[in-house]
Amino acid sequence: MGKDRLKIILLVKIPLALVLFSALLVTLLRWVPPGRTPVMLKRAFQFRQVDGYRTDQEWVSLEDISPELIEAVILSEDQKFYSHHGFDFGAIRTMWKAHRRSGARLRGCSTISQQTAKNVFTFGTRAWVRKIPEAWWTILIELIWRKDRILEVYLNVAEWGRGCFGAEAASKEYYGVSASELDCAQATSLAVCLPRPLVDNPLNMSPEFRKRRAHILKEMSNNKNKTKHEKIHKNTD
Repeated sequence: MGKDRLKIILLVKIPLALVLFSALLVTLLRWVPPGRTPVMLKRAFQFRQVDGYRTDQEWVSLEDISPELIEAVILSEDQKFYSHHGFDFGAIRTMWKAHRRSGARLRGCSTISQQTAKNVFTFGTRAWVRKIPEAWWTILIELIWRKDRILEVYLNVAEWGRGCFGAEAASKEYYGVSASELDCAQATSLAVCLPRPLVDNPLNMSPEFRKRRAHILKEMSNNKNKTKHEKIHKNTD
């Protein structure tokens, strides 16, 4: 094999094949549930010696998830979810400025889209190098999926405890109800667990946990009052 042909294979054909494969996979998952994700497989291996460990997940449609949980997750994780295109560049700039100014720790600033890409297509490592493939998958799902589909997938694969994945499994595990039956207090408790699912427990809240939960509850209440006011104002026009 000549050097020129080898270069074409390595620099053109293989990258093109990977691009086409990833695009086809994301297109398929626009309608088909992803099933076992890399993060689920990683946890199964990580806890393989823990007696009784199993992956608990049950897929449900977005319509079968409590509106309170959907709102609480968006308020807690990504308030600009429906307005950005996968990346919150404002938050990234703010984080970088704080890091340059005072040495503040660089955080992920991950949007729901990025977290979905990480959970479904990567093993969710903490290494910054994972941000490269994560960014690629984020771009693809933003281009190919609807926003509601991204949210639906996220709420079905998000980790909510050891072996507990997705809103349905979490709702049954912690509250004994389906995801559609969650009340506001339960929904906000689950939502604020998402950043540290193996540490925070909605049934055993730390002071920090309670403070975050109270903040989300306040924002949800403000949103409801705002919506009610807008409806009243509209009806009086």
